[in-house]
Amino acid sequence: MNPGHDVDTLCSQPGHPLISVVVIGRNEGERLRRCLASVHAADWHGLPYELVYVDSASSDGSAGLARRMDARVLHAGQPPTAAAGRNLGWHAASADTVLFLDGDTVLAPGFPALAYAALYEGRYAAVWGHRRELAPCQSVYTAVLDLDWVYPPGESAYCGGDALFRRSALLEAGGFDGSLAAGEEPELCRRLRAKGWHILHVDAPMTGHDLAITRFSQYWRRAVRSGQAYAQVAARYGASDDPLWRRECRRNLLHGTAVVLAPAALAATTVLLPQVAGALLASGALLMLRSAARALAKAGSWRLALLYALHSHAQKVPILYGQLHCAWQRRQGHEPGLLEYKADAPAGGHAGRTSCD
Repeated sequence: MNPGHDVDTLCSQPGHPLISVVVIGRNEGERLRRCLASVHAADWHGLPYELVYVDSASSDGSAGLARRMDARVLHAGQPPTAAAGRNLGWHAASADTVLFLDGDTVLAPGFPALAYAALYEGRYAAVWGHRRELAPCQSVYTAVLDLDWVYPPGESAYCGGDALFRRSALLEAGGFDGSLAAGEEPELCRRLRAKGWHILHVDAPMTGHDLAITRFSQYWRRAVRSGQAYAQVAARYGASDDPLWRRECRRNLLHGTAVVLAPAALAATTVLLPQVAGALLASGALLMLRSAARALAKAGSWRLALLYALHSHAQKVPILYGQLHCAWQRRQGHEPGLLEYKADAPAGGHAGRTSCD
């Protein structure tokens, strides 16, 4: 550990907070209360911290709730994007280290001290850990999307919205790009890596997340938003030496088109070339089995692995739509706007990660 950032030494020194926790939210309700409570309940190992909540035009009393829970409250402007909220928060923060959290997450008790120590072990701009769904069995959509959070530990190309950042790195890179409605974290990490910074994924729980997707329409909108992010970021860096998401955009274009055309191709061959139709069906089944086998280790069961395989192919259709829609908007001189998929939080909620049993 860097002697200048020894946790026991630093926590014994009086002064301003060593970590500023910046939480962003919009109409999170009970989810926000749970998030802020988890921050106060974390094992800070004596590290002094401050809590900043950035509200994006909530109408459910979130700002008042945050004040009652000892958070400094800031109000983001329009449009209410995550990038704009995080920028407002870290610029107003007092500490040299900033922990970003989404208002629909629950902080793992041991993450702040662990991540703080790891952050100064090298030239790391950000440290992040494992994010998993609190209620993976609330719907089939949440069950498969929970597996999308699984990443191997070690140095990574980018992190998500929950992560511990050095303020100096944020200043050097200019923070998040407020013009992006989604994909702002990988885009920032790309700029940080260009300046010689690194991103570290530690093998430890970081946050539990409440995705709250129970309807296909929500699942569709979330994937469309991902497609817009791919297209918007790839257009910016496509001609550079580090063309972030250019390959993914091309792959999505081919994969999504194939999925869209597959039913028509199967129907045509069934009528004209029945023997070819059988081969196409067999090829599709083998492709699904291969995808499921690759996901089996993180899924834990063949049933969930097969569902995840279906998701990995089916989501390419709305992602493709999002990419094409973004390209069309850009031709019209517009950038894609914020596409929300989550309903306002109901009363109650999940206290911790639940089992599917």
